[in-house]
Amino acid sequence: MELENKTIIVTGASSGIGAAAARLFASEGANVVLGARRSAELSALAEAVNKGIGRAVFLAGDVTSESYADALVDLATEEFGGLDGAFNNAGIVGEMQPVPDMSIGNWTDVISVNLTGAFLAAKAQIPAMKARGQGSIVFTSSFVGFSNGGMPGMGAYAASKAGLIGLAQSLASDHAAEGIRVNALLPGGTITPSGGEGNPAALEFIANLHPMKRMASAKEIAQAALFLISDRSSFMTGSPMIADGGMSVRLT
Repeated sequence: MELENKTIIVTGASSGIGAAAARLFASEGANVVLGARRSAELSALAEAVNKGIGRAVFLAGDVTSESYADALVDLATEEFGGLDGAFNNAGIVGEMQPVPDMSIGNWTDVISVNLTGAFLAAKAQIPAMKARGQGSIVFTSSFVGFSNGGMPGMGAYAASKAGLIGLAQSLASDHAAEGIRVNALLPGGTITPSGGEGNPAALEFIANLHPMKRMASAKEIAQAALFLISDRSSFMTGSPMIADGGMSVRLT
């Protein structure tokens, strides 16, 4: 029970990596506070957790809203007495096209969800963790936007994910002495609804980009998130931890 009696916020929890992480964290003893846009999916996940493996509450909303970030922390405090960690996983890919052809609307949307949403989450979460005397924050970044991980047509996504690494490192430096750790998780291709699930040709193409010649399951990435959110990584902060099936090796 790696997370026994700890309360963890998980955003992007309605499907994919976020839903897998929420289930895994709950099975390891955590109280999970589920956030995403889709209320029906969150309700179903919370019901499944509460019936079988742990305790969960949910609140649907938009991660680009400061009031929503505050509300998730308030919910954690009201229901479970405080906040010990957060897996800030919500994100979008956006349009895949060269920057000269990209709309400003797409750029703004991707940066707002992936990067500004993480900023707002941390801004709300850190004071609650300071009240506890410790905490662990994990952002879902990507090998795209990291060392030699550039992919064509993904300028906005790459910029947002690179920005998350910088944000994590700055926050880690600011709050390490307060017992708050902040790390970034960099998955490779993962089988999720946004990662080509249900499209065999797309999955095969993406899988073959990886030296391991396969994509990750959402649960595999959730296991990496569990390591970072738990005390097993107690001497890690400011780290961009790669779980990409060798993609960054191939691109080096």
